[in-house]
Amino acid sequence: MKTKIMSIVGVRPNFVKLAALDKFLEEDYEHIVVHTGQHYDYELSKAFFECLELREPDYNLEVGSGTHGYQLGEMVKRIEKVLMKEQPDLVIVYGDCNSTLAGALASVKLHVKTAHVEAGYRSFDKKMPEEINRLLTDVISDLLFAPTKTAEKNLKRENVRGEIYLTGDVMVDVLLKYMKAAKTISQGKP
Repeated sequence: MKTKIMSIVGVRPNFVKLAALDKFLEEDYEHIVVHTGQHYDYELSKAFFECLELREPDYNLEVGSGTHGYQLGEMVKRIEKVLMKEQPDLVIVYGDCNSTLAGALASVKLHVKTAHVEAGYRSFDKKMPEEINRLLTDVISDLLFAPTKTAEKNLKRENVRGEIYLTGDVMVDVLLKYMKAAKTISQGKP
């Protein structure tokens, strides 16, 4: 039986990050993709999935817009139901949006091992909702994938409990993979 990994995404930058890992995860693991619906415009989300050659998510929770509290609460409730049904071995959250924190919270509360892609990024401005999401996600995640040495140093300085891995930046991986196609499209060539 294959290890079951669940990726939780919700905003366009998450889709890009997922594109860096999706094919690898599909090859060796049972990979479930959950879209919280934080960025809820179906056509725009669909465009990202198509351009990045991602399959349709297994679940679309259709949370939509609202205050931070509303979004987080709805996401945690809906993610929890999917987690209890699917019982993954590992959950991967990406970046720093509300979907990231909600996925980490729901997973940790159900004692599911949690990994954070882009761990350790900091703005040092707690007025930014993304900074709060980063800090809290890093504190509760088991595996922390730091994209840069600076991010790795931030995590070590904060004494987070998770295992830290310096991985490189998945956004650069996606850029390199799709640069030729982007140039072709921007020049109006099929």
